[in-house]
Amino acid sequence: MKTVVTRFPPSPTGSLHVGGARTALFNWLYARHTGGRFVLRIEDTDTKRSTRASADAIFESLEWMGIDWDEGPYFQSQRSALYAEFIEKLLSSGHAYYCTCSQEKLEQMRRKAMAAGGKPKYDGTCREKKLPPADGAVVRFKAPLNGRTVLPDVVKGNIVFENQELDDFILARSDQTPTYNFAAVVDDITMGINTIIRGDDHVMNTPKQILLYQALQTELPVFAHVPMVLGSDRSRLSKRHGAMSVTAYRDMGYLPDAFINYLARLGWSYGDQEFFTRQELVEKFQLANIGRSAGVFDPEKLLALNADHIMAANPRELIGPIRPFVAMHGFEVKDGAFIENVIRTLQPRSKTLKDMAADALFYFQDDIAYDSKAAAKFLRIEALTPLKELIAALQPIERFSERNLEAAFTSVMERTGLKLGKIAQPVRVALTGRSASPGIFEITEIIGKQKVLKRLRSAIEHIENLT
Repeated sequence: MKTVVTRFPPSPTGSLHVGGARTALFNWLYARHTGGRFVLRIEDTDTKRSTRASADAIFESLEWMGIDWDEGPYFQSQRSALYAEFIEKLLSSGHAYYCTCSQEKLEQMRRKAMAAGGKPKYDGTCREKKLPPADGAVVRFKAPLNGRTVLPDVVKGNIVFENQELDDFILARSDQTPTYNFAAVVDDITMGINTIIRGDDHVMNTPKQILLYQALQTELPVFAHVPMVLGSDRSRLSKRHGAMSVTAYRDMGYLPDAFINYLARLGWSYGDQEFFTRQELVEKFQLANIGRSAGVFDPEKLLALNADHIMAANPRELIGPIRPFVAMHGFEVKDGAFIENVIRTLQPRSKTLKDMAADALFYFQDDIAYDSKAAAKFLRIEALTPLKELIAALQPIERFSERNLEAAFTSVMERTGLKLGKIAQPVRVALTGRSASPGIFEITEIIGKQKVLKRLRSAIEHIENLT
């Protein structure tokens, strides 16, 4: 059995977005599932729009997603000699010819064809002239005038194209740069690509590419055209649907494993399972499970899945990912039990790493700023006695464990006759500045004795200043 070789060939004309990221993921997953190879190719023959900065942004996005490549990155702009060699092969075999028709003549053809109710295609003026190379000449493919071209697609089934509907399409422009369909086929042949998974917006390109494979006497690859990703209104996905560049999701605090989990489910399924680890995706990804219906991008589902992945992660695994978000607030995250415990308390309530970092600030701060509503409601004169009693109960404790802290709170309840809520809420605001937080014993233990006592005294001073 042949080794599966897939590829991802983005054009470096901007950032990598959801649709392209899903294409890269499907090709990577299939290569990894089958023990094959994944090739990265940069299709930068559009010199006016292609930039190195865009290529670097694509690499950065793939690396964040955890998509590694076995070969490449290859740049089409560095493969001109190879394309020229294949042009000569097609010219020599009679499958291509030079065309010197001017733009004005081509426009006349277009108008004439449309007026007759036909397609605005090239009429074959230079097809049999056997013209030599000339300045300004293009090279066209000599497409068959009758018969059919069949696209065998593992997702959509066989798709049949009437050859008379096809054009003598251009292979090399007047400046000798290759066109997309020609360069892609040459690259796929020379790189040994035998499985092509891509969006179904490429279906109309495929009959031209099949004709090139046949002219070059090369076996066809497996084609799998995946339905496009749509917005909630079933139109083509765009920013107005909430879709952004891959790095934007990274910067918003999404986990790469959650992101690829969601992308995989846009057009692929494995029963009713929604949550997948990276390893599960690799183990279970099959072309047969790609659906024919378009995937609809839902930012809320992605956010919910991200929360699930945060909750399922080992806290230690989240230290590195959360570090830059905490750093944005001016604090440094060091490896160890402290940050692991901080993360553990926040996992159930965090949808993104950005949320988690913001909610974690009270653990790092020296001075707590009170939320005005929380302070007005809970830091009142009646809280003075339980706060002072709690300080007295905590001071003798050498080890701040959950059991010892619970005993201290219980003793305050007994001495004051107050229920836990009446004590815990003023303490919560004193320690965090807010009325909502993880469990009071958990946060008290993590913050530590010195900071806890300091914050309780600051809360008492705050109340006494008000009165």
